[in-house]
Amino acid sequence: MAIFSNVSRRRFMTIAAASSGTVLLKGCLGNPPDTTASQSTPVATPVVDIKPEMMPEVKTVKLGYLPIVEAAPLIIAKEKGLFAKYGLPEVQIDKQANWGAARDNVKIGSAGGGIDGGQWQMPMPYLISEGIITDRAKIPMYVLAQLNTHGNGIAIASKHLGKGLSTKVADQVAFFSKLKADGSKFKAAYTFPKVNQDFWIRYWLAGNGIDPDKEVELLTVPTAQTVADMKANAMDAFSTGDPWPSRIVSDKIGFISTLTAEIWKNHPEEYLAIRKDWVDQYPKATKAILKAVMEAQQWCDNFDNRQELAGILAKREYFGLPESTLIDPLMGKYNLGERSIDDKSMAVLYWKDEKGSVSYPYQSHDLWFLTESVRWGFLPKETLTKAQDWIKQVNREDIWREAAKELGIAAADIPTSKSRGVETFFDGAKFDPENPQAYLDSLKIKRV
Repeated sequence: MAIFSNVSRRRFMTIAAASSGTVLLKGCLGNPPDTTASQSTPVATPVVDIKPEMMPEVKTVKLGYLPIVEAAPLIIAKEKGLFAKYGLPEVQIDKQANWGAARDNVKIGSAGGGIDGGQWQMPMPYLISEGIITDRAKIPMYVLAQLNTHGNGIAIASKHLGKGLSTKVADQVAFFSKLKADGSKFKAAYTFPKVNQDFWIRYWLAGNGIDPDKEVELLTVPTAQTVADMKANAMDAFSTGDPWPSRIVSDKIGFISTLTAEIWKNHPEEYLAIRKDWVDQYPKATKAILKAVMEAQQWCDNFDNRQELAGILAKREYFGLPESTLIDPLMGKYNLGERSIDDKSMAVLYWKDEKGSVSYPYQSHDLWFLTESVRWGFLPKETLTKAQDWIKQVNREDIWREAAKELGIAAADIPTSKSRGVETFFDGAKFDPENPQAYLDSLKIKRV
């Protein structure tokens, strides 16, 4: 929990005059939520009496986001005045049309009308750094924090209801054999290739003995097109972040076969990453951004704040969706169509989960994303021989630690190891970051 001991007792400045009645973030210190305040009114926050040696070099940064729950810490840091609190009153958070647009905008940077960084699926910061998805233009990036865990699901079209498509597929051979006999192929979509949401659906299929490259047609579809495409029977499955899988269920056009929390409990999801040149030029501003995001993550993680969070995200300028579509998944209440889940440990989490820190960017998780990239042939197998050096260049967990200490985060909430240790998946596979090759060797379906 953020410590406010650095706040000057003599100097409380209101960020928004319209909300002068509230000083501290509701819920961050265990305060009950204010049910009388309008959810559309930003809560005033105290401005830290920043020490001169910590004063940000600039007042602004442009961060991109996509309208899924992973973006919540960035949105809350803006809405609650937390960026301003740490000396960045002019931060811009820009909604991106899709992941391709985010990639293109970080390539040109804010100086060219784009963005300096923001929310990313993994391993996009690595692929951008090496020019792999930016037309060979290398734009070095730094991974600075993990934004969340969970919050994703795999939605299936209604025509497949009752066919045993759950976390563990009841009879995958019979299901896919019938599709082949009917002359059709299972179409599965994600929002961007070779990253998180592609990996989740591939892992679910392969963990059930289904080769995603041979038995499935994989498609890239922007999030905003999801509902329309499933209504039009253009896809059988879609892997994406909340609230879109739940929207598919509420619109009665599909069901959710599995949550990613069931595929890999407490898995890493999306990240905050910023261009290396920006971070190197503005190290104090970088830590100010991290402090604001960390405090926002703590606020988001308080379930007493989730109703207000749903109201903020639902705004037209952010998600533009009914608040009612957002609140149940945020509370860990999932109507999957054929079954239901009511478990806060399965909800999207932003600060802590059952394994400890969510915000800290474990380097062992970056290694899993790179290893999985090798598994599917997205990166050459030689990647693993240089992975550790590559991760040290891109993953700046050291900056996270510095910011956490300056913020006053308890030592118990700052991981002592860069590795979270052995990870276990729904199919029984284990990933030991000390031996990624053993993980690859254990997998039956792979391209390497």
